[in-house]
This record gives sequence, structure tokens and C-alpha cells, in this order.
Amino acid sequence: MTNLRFDYAPLLPAGLPAPAAKWAGLAKYSFIGGNNDPDQVPVESLTAAATAVMTREGRTLATYGLASGPQGYLPLRDFIAGKLKHDAGMTCGADDILIVSGSLQALDLVNHSLLAAGDTVIIERDTYQGALTRLARMGVNVVGIPLDDGGLRMDALAEALADLKGRGITPKYIYTIPTVQNPTGTIMPVARRRELLALSAQYGVPIFEDDCYADLIWNGERPPALHAMDTTGAVIHIGSFSKSVAPALRVGYIVAPWEILSRMLALKTDAGSGALEQMVLAEYCVPHFATHVPKATRGLRAKLETLMAALDEQFGTAAEFDDPRGGIFLWIKLPDHVDAMRLYQAALKAGVAINPGPEWSTDKAYAGSRIRLCFASPSHDEIREGVALLADVCRQEFGVPERSANVEKHARG
Repeated sequence: MTNLRFDYAPLLPAGLPAPAAKWAGLAKYSFIGGNNDPDQVPVESLTAAATAVMTREGRTLATYGLASGPQGYLPLRDFIAGKLKHDAGMTCGADDILIVSGSLQALDLVNHSLLAAGDTVIIERDTYQGALTRLARMGVNVVGIPLDDGGLRMDALAEALADLKGRGITPKYIYTIPTVQNPTGTIMPVARRRELLALSAQYGVPIFEDDCYADLIWNGERPPALHAMDTTGAVIHIGSFSKSVAPALRVGYIVAPWEILSRMLALKTDAGSGALEQMVLAEYCVPHFATHVPKATRGLRAKLETLMAALDEQFGTAAEFDDPRGGIFLWIKLPDHVDAMRLYQAALKAGVAINPGPEWSTDKAYAGSRIRLCFASPSHDEIREGVALLADVCRQEFGVPERSANVEKHARG
């Protein structure tokens, strides 16, 4: 008897992404993704919040949207509005906020509301991989703008906008991560934010502000959000609790004028993001968020110090990096002849997972020898051991760092 398996291949439409690989678990030393510090997850307080809110309001789970409507649990939206006013200077109310299933759903909703194949967007040259892959999948043309220690460069942006206008092209948006940029960790100064808003108005191009890492600033002080400085409604703002509380909660939000937020809401076909997560977050955040974030940030800063010291010890001057202003990532430049994609593959075989730079940049050649390391998830010991193993792999594959390099100390700007 022949055991034939049904062939789905002829039924698949064109344009699907490549098939996902089966989950094989995290590497022994994992420096990838946006995973957070497990010791900083406020388990006891979240447990107490879950018990309290379920006891008080658990029966509202019988109604889609918890009787708060399709934009999300009203107490959570109220908390977010207050938080954004206090932290980012934004003036918005609960009705201006849409709760989504993490910032990735926010990206999808913004993109599917504004973009079609063949459109053009402006984006930072080095940026979030999830944004790049989504734009590529949609067939959107991407114009990458270089960054410096203040984030997106306004001279390069002005030149790109003028060039596109000369060719009759109006970009659909300017995507930026101005506050703790991913992967570079920079913060855009207020004066530059004003320049960005002026260019946006001059060329009639809205701004898509990704604020997902803005809670994690070492000194706790941030500039006002672009959304707060805008007076025309030309900024769409997204944020998340993934980095400040826990990524697996999958709770993010969009702040935008109703005329575009209503379009996104119509595209949000999941009948609402996870209700229990929203209820627990609101119950937890009101009394605890303001004290939790500084504590978590201190822990992250300590891990960054461990990572930078380990890189100094193991790589010496062969690893170049700037001290980020916050966040959970370090963007590292290795010698030019190091192929980050090849290093990624060799390191993974040895048990060290890293993010290769070309996957986080519009300029694959520029990022060819760069890597991004997430320092939030591994322990201090794992950071030291993982960097030592990564240096061994890099030495075997590319001859760097040289054996004597670890006696030189890296000078950081």
C-alpha cells in the first residue's frame, strides 16, 4: 500500500515568504532578537495583578473587547495616554490609541493602510529588521538614509527628498526610531527633531515614529516624541511593552489621528488583541510601571558594561562600537574582511547566536562586517563566555582578533 502525502505546493500563491524553519531552541549563548532579562520580569507583581483584575472583572472576558470596544481595554489605553503625556510630552486620549499585538502588528497595520507595491518609503539605513523584511515582502522601494551619533542625518534626508521630488516621487512616509535607535542606540536631539518635522511639512511626507525602545534610557531623560512636537497630525506613533515589561505579552499600541487610525482598525481582523494581557498590564502598570522601568534599566546597563568589557578583553581594537544611550543592543563594527553572514553561521554551529549586520541595513556592503548583539537575555557569565567563544570563532574564520589584541583597550566615543 502506497502512503502518499498531499502536495500543497501547487496551491500556494506567488509572493509568500520562505517557509519557516522548525524551532530548534535557543543557542547556548544567545545574543539575538529582542529577548529581555528573565530576572527583570516582575513575576510576583504580575501574578498579583492577574488575580486582582480577574477577580474583579473576569466575567468581561465573555464580551469581545472586554466591553471597552475594538480599540482595546480602556484602562490600559488611559494608562498609555497618561504615560505618554508624562514621559514623551504627547497630548492624546484613549480614543487616539489602538492596542495591537506587539509592534509587529503595528508595522503591518500602518503599512497595509498606506502602502502598495511600487510605493517608496524613506527609512534609516541601519534599522529594525522586521521593518525591512515587511517592506521587501510588499514590493516597496526603500531609500536608506545614513545616521550619525544624533540619529537620522538631516542633510542626507533633505537631499533624498529633493532628489525624489525631482523625479516625481512622493514617499509614503519617513520611518524613524528617534529615541534609542535600533540597532545604533542613538537619541535624536530636539533641534534635529524640529528639522525633521520641517522637512516632513515641506515635502508633504508623514513621519512613522517607532518609539518601542524609548523607556530604556540610562539617565531616564528623553526628548519629547516627534508626535508631541507635531502640530499637524502628520506623525503616526507606535510603542510597545515588549522591552519595558516582557516581549511574550505581545502588547503594543498605535497613536494616530482618527482618519488614519480608523483605517487601521478596519484592517485589524483578529477581533481584538489578547484581552487577558491587556487587563493584567493595566492592573500592573498603574502602581508599578514608574518604579519598574528604572530598576530594569539599571540591570540592563550593568549587562552592557559586562558586554563592552568582554569585547575589550577578547577583541581589543578589532571590535569598534559606541556606547549606546539606552536599549538592549550593541552595534559592533569588525574589521572589513570579516563577513558577518559567514561569522553568524560559524558562530551558530559553535553555540553562539548573533545578528549579522546586513540583515539590519539597507546597505548590505556597509553593514557587511557589522553585527548586533542583544545583551538583555544572557546572564553576566553567559555574556563573558559567549563573547570569548565568538572571538575564538572569529579568529579561526578570519584571523581576528589577533592573539595580542586583547591587551589593547578599546577607546569608545
